[in-house]
Amino acid sequence: MTSRYWVVSLPVENSASSVWNRLQEQISKHSFDTPLYRFNIPNLRVGTLDLLLSLSDDLVKSSNFIEGVSHKTRRQIEEFERVSGVESNALTVDGVPVDSYLTRFVWDEAKYPTMSPLKEIVDSIHSQVAKIEDDLKVRVAEYNNVRSQLNAINRKQSGSLAVRDLSDLVKTEDIIISEHLITLPAIVPKYSQKDWLASYETLTNYVVPRSSKKLYEDNEYALYTVTLFKRAADNFRTNAREKGFQIRDFEYSPEAQDSRKQELERLVRDQESLRSSLLQWCYTSYGEVFSSWMHFCAVRVFAESILRYGLPPSFLACVLSPTTKSEKKVRSILEGFCDNSNSTHWKSEDEMGGGIFGLGGEADTYPYPSFTINLV
Repeated sequence: MTSRYWVVSLPVENSASSVWNRLQEQISKHSFDTPLYRFNIPNLRVGTLDLLLSLSDDLVKSSNFIEGVSHKTRRQIEEFERVSGVESNALTVDGVPVDSYLTRFVWDEAKYPTMSPLKEIVDSIHSQVAKIEDDLKVRVAEYNNVRSQLNAINRKQSGSLAVRDLSDLVKTEDIIISEHLITLPAIVPKYSQKDWLASYETLTNYVVPRSSKKLYEDNEYALYTVTLFKRAADNFRTNAREKGFQIRDFEYSPEAQDSRKQELERLVRDQESLRSSLLQWCYTSYGEVFSSWMHFCAVRVFAESILRYGLPPSFLACVLSPTTKSEKKVRSILEGFCDNSNSTHWKSEDEMGGGIFGLGGEADTYPYPSFTINLV
């Protein structure tokens, strides 16, 4: 799929077909590797030039916004496909590949009546895309919330012993809890294990001799248990901390462990379900946004052509996809079609002291309306 296209508009004096045939001939002769397509724009309601001028700034801003939402939705799709390990699907608009939808564009009269004022069409497109963007934010936030909860649990289960959940490491047989005795988990730096074994019985009174048992070891720490009288527990914690040993707060509960396991399984299911549904929603929404974007491009070409060439509307809109090495030659061909009286509305940026008719971006650079569509 080609990822970059130019949308341009050329002046027509007599016949659009004549201009189109000449353009095809010139492109074929001098830049045969450049695909060329008609961009079919209906007869929209012009209104007044003052209205078009007041609309021109909104056209550029809204175009950037809609393009941004399109790319944002596409990136979200690519991320979900990568995370899910699914094969990337070719994106479509109404069942048609996006590049084909652009190069064979047909205006949707039912959705955007051509007799509606241009500003009404522009506002309608903008509001539809804005709603999709808002929905995307809400859905992604919901997914990210579940993913954050799951990541937090995974960090507790896979982090170092200083922070991880100990419930899957300490078993019933490792714990003694009675009216007077308690078993505490101790996190001991790996290099201090000999020191721990030599000193834990003397950190305070009432430690059960030879009660410490090693349960687990990671790259930094070892997990030991120690049993002592409950009344000495606080003093033991303090003295252990002074020697660099961490006594973790821990309460063994099979019920709580089962509850955490069920919560983890629920979050895993929720994440998969949300990701799958959000991916499907993004596929559909991308098509809607892209369709809105192309209709907006049609409005923009129409408005900029009127401001450039005047009334009545008489122009040929085209879509081209030149290679990098062909760009200069194609620009030269296009400018050759503007060397006539229809281009007298255009002056250079210096002559005008700024943008052309308030139109920003590429429209200021050439004697014909032109802007680039990047599909990715």
